[in-house]
Amino acid sequence: MKKILISPSKYVQSKGAIKELTKIVSEYGKKALLVSSSADLSYVQKALDEAQQNFPLEFVLTSFRGECSNVEIERLRTLSKANGCDVIIGLGGGKSLDTAKAIAHYDHLPVIVVPTIASTDAPCSSLAVIYTEEGAFESYMFFKTNPNLVLVDTDVIAKAPVRFLVAGMGDALSTYFEARACARSFADNIPGGKSTKLAIAAAKLCYETLLEDSLKAKAACEANVVTQALENIIEANILLSGMGFESSGLAAAHAVHNGLTALEETHHCFHGEKVAFGVLVHLVLENAPKAELDEVLVYCKSVGLPTTLEALGVKEVTDEKVMAVAELACAEGETIHNMPFKVTAEDVYAAIYAANRLGA
Repeated sequence: MKKILISPSKYVQSKGAIKELTKIVSEYGKKALLVSSSADLSYVQKALDEAQQNFPLEFVLTSFRGECSNVEIERLRTLSKANGCDVIIGLGGGKSLDTAKAIAHYDHLPVIVVPTIASTDAPCSSLAVIYTEEGAFESYMFFKTNPNLVLVDTDVIAKAPVRFLVAGMGDALSTYFEARACARSFADNIPGGKSTKLAIAAAKLCYETLLEDSLKAKAACEANVVTQALENIIEANILLSGMGFESSGLAAAHAVHNGLTALEETHHCFHGEKVAFGVLVHLVLENAPKAELDEVLVYCKSVGLPTTLEALGVKEVTDEKVMAVAELACAEGETIHNMPFKVTAEDVYAAIYAANRLGA
């Protein structure tokens, strides 16, 4: 049995980490393409200015347009080549980070990932989620390597809207349950091997950390301060979840997320918010013990994660909508087929309705 564990080459997490960015980037290249939206860039401009004063470095700005689409990736690749960039930086949320990773992959350049929110585990991964220009899920894109460096400034994340942090909890919530399902089915993980004990341990620790520190971390974020609980949840949302999902695998929860993109009403929701509901569907499919299901439901309600379709924006739930979600979740190649039993669209249809009722 071949086991594979992958992770970023380096992970740095600290308060004020962005102030060291230019010095760190200089170890990888001389001119950096900075993939970031104008809003995200303005959010950290003061820290970046301080970094530039301490260690000047040339940046090429991109004004990222919001979707990690093939069109946007090609636009920024052209910009990078025209300016002779030799290192790529992704700064902001998951879609800008994924776009940076895709550019670096195509052009064989080092990539540094700087999340300004802890809303997903995307920063550490060797994959990107590709969307259409309209924001609908299109495909996964897999890379040969993980980011060269993930740099996490906890002070920046503490000052971001708390909804981002809670969404990251929703994404991280799925890690253990999907890793467990993949282990039971001996499914391949993202790099094409079986899970190591370390990856399973990271996934379990992620879940345990969420249960222990989420409420305390949410309170700290609401006060815009960094506490140990917030440090722990940022690590869980980004590093533990990133290692856990990638080196163990995805299953039903993320497939349901992808299915939900079929409903325009859910497009305003964050990735982790939809994944959280996907976790409930995943547990219903497994017929998980009542105590475990209750624990997850109580957790979601305590931090404010959605547990119903209505909470995701679907005001009118119809059989046609639910089946559309179920069919997309069961598309060929979807991660739902990593479950330790066969899953059909009819199974998911029933599980969505049941999860929706339980969540209410």
